[in-house]
Amino acid sequence: MVTDLSSPVSQAQFGDLVGISQQAVSLLMQRKILVDGASADEWLLAYCDHLRSVAAGRGGDASLELAAERARLAKEQADKIAMQNAVTRGELAPAYLLEEVLARVGAKAGRILETIPGLVRRRQPQLTSDDIAAVADVVAKARNLVAKMNLAEVDTDDQDSGISSVDIVDEDQAA
Repeated sequence: MVTDLSSPVSQAQFGDLVGISQQAVSLLMQRKILVDGASADEWLLAYCDHLRSVAAGRGGDASLELAAERARLAKEQADKIAMQNAVTRGELAPAYLLEEVLARVGAKAGRILETIPGLVRRRQPQLTSDDIAAVADVVAKARNLVAKMNLAEVDTDDQDSGISSVDIVDEDQAA
């Protein structure tokens, strides 16, 4: 057993003092945690400092991974709480509920769109049945577009929808 901590000791002696193998002491020296030629008390202080760093999640590669995992977990927990708060405030709703609302709104919009050809016929009696049929075709395209809409298509560009003002003008010029 080491009795004089103020003088240098061998790796085996220090290992016996702190309860680790000589090979473990050698690895600590290779990692520059223990400095060659230092006294036993300096090694003891350095070793204890290293143990505190590891325990606090600040030492070595494994500790870096542990710290990263802890940070990731903390972020996920914060995101979960933020989402729960948003649901409580009514800012978020389940996707199935939004799809149902979208379907109901689409059905109402479709019923309104179906009235357009009749309204045009009453307000513009000079239009031919072909003109009213053209209006009805455009309304049908719009109604079908609304009927098949879902949440995935909400952010898509209008050009992807299959109907645009250019399409309507092109049909009119073709007739």
